Amino acid sequence: MRKAATTDADVLVFDLEDAVAPARKHEAREAVRSVLTEPDFDPDAEVCVRLSGLDDDADLNAICAAGSAADGVMRSKTTAATDITGLADAIADRGRSLSIYALIETAAGVLAAADIAAAEHVSAIVFGAEDLAADLGATRTDEGTEVLYARQHVVLGASAAGVDAIDTLHTDFEDTEGLRSDAERSVTLGYDGKLAIHPAQVPIINDAFTPATERVEWAKRVVAARDAAAADDRGVFEVDGEMIDAPLIAQAERILERATTR
Repeated sequence: MRKAATTDADVLVFDLEDAVAPARKHEAREAVRSVLTEPDFDPDAEVCVRLSGLDDDADLNAICAAGSAADGVMRSKTTAATDITGLADAIADRGRSLSIYALIETAAGVLAAADIAAAEHVSAIVFGAEDLAADLGATRTDEGTEVLYARQHVVLGASAAGVDAIDTLHTDFEDTEGLRSDAERSVTLGYDGKLAIHPAQVPIINDAFTPATERVEWAKRVVAARDAAAADDRGVFEVDGEMIDAPLIAQAERILERATTR
């Protein structure tokens, strides 16, 4: 957990669920509480804890301990907006306000993605392809066609609610080129970020989500031309031989926003 703070990840997720054997949940919970309350533990990244799914009360007591550096929690197998409201109430009862990441990894969760994303306190919805495939009885493939509809559906739900969409992980952390291709596909689909399972994956994902220099320069020209056109009361204008209207202006603004945050 301390090593994770030295990476360039935007969010650190301390996992009390799948990464911990059931018999060691208490030990893991105490380890998380200990690190979160260390006075010198102050990473630049946001710190999130994935709940164990076995004892949310005990997990939240550790996460919300006095002096805790936790910024958010991740709720696994979220299937309905009520999962989020109940969790938000439990956090408020402990005198904290934490971001909630709703992990969508079941058929029911995918179908309810829009409602989940619109629930109060949700900062992002996260797509989990591995558990979804198990829930469906689907076979995971390199192409990912078996989860493509669900992957797109989650993006739609997040966009409709105005929250971030975080894409599923690439499980083979030694497959650098596979990860790069998968991360680029995440960007193409409209995701705002991607899960990493190993520190070595972080720079590859960050690179994929950082707009190329030529795209940033194009976006700057579009925004400059937009401002000039506004002064002349023109809604449509030309940049580099291309007619620019509202959708392309929105795309340019998004590119510049992402370039700034990266």
